[in-house]
Amino acid sequence: MSGILNSSIGRKFAMALSAFFLMIFLVQHFAINILSVFSADTFNEASHFMGTFWVVQYIFQPILILGVIFHFVMGMILEIRNRNARKIAYVKNNGNANSTWMSRNMIWTGGVILLFLGLHFYDFWLPEINTKFIEGDMSGMINGEYRYYEELQHKFVDVWRVALYCLAFVFLALHLLHGFSSAFQSVGANNKYTRGLRGFGKAYAIIIPLGFIFIALYHHFNY
Repeated sequence: MSGILNSSIGRKFAMALSAFFLMIFLVQHFAINILSVFSADTFNEASHFMGTFWVVQYIFQPILILGVIFHFVMGMILEIRNRNARKIAYVKNNGNANSTWMSRNMIWTGGVILLFLGLHFYDFWLPEINTKFIEGDMSGMINGEYRYYEELQHKFVDVWRVALYCLAFVFLALHLLHGFSSAFQSVGANNKYTRGLRGFGKAYAIIIPLGFIFIALYHHFNY
């Protein structure tokens, strides 16, 4: 593994694999959260299953956290190495001529997403860990009813938090607009399906973040 990460191609390949993993998780996360718009009971049941099933808690969850850390650390390494590789300092660099704004600012959009993850962990993950593993309450209930839907709605009462969530998902969309196609390019997926993959990537980069924004706004206006 260390040999792969020592080469530029290997690092980009590993970065792409971690990106695919996180994009799959994002779809799964969205699929559960969107249930809260249609049925509180179904959302509660799905959340309780994900929060108590041992495979999710003790295998998938640690892998997910490691995947997030790896992706952002590898992104920083690639950015630093790319900057150091530019030995000629141009008087004027017309970046628009050769690249998109998204591709030139992946480190910044990624940084905003990382800050958002800190808020998201503070809002949901840390209280969940405290309830289940410190207080020892695995029931998921308060006064005989599942607590997940009520807790989700409560987080979107404040306008400032909703605004931060929406802004973060805009940056996520910008990050994905370049990241999706870049990941496929890094694994060598240049073939007759490339155009279709790019179209799918653009749709994914817009629909998924927009869906999360819709969820936040829905609960804010329906609390």
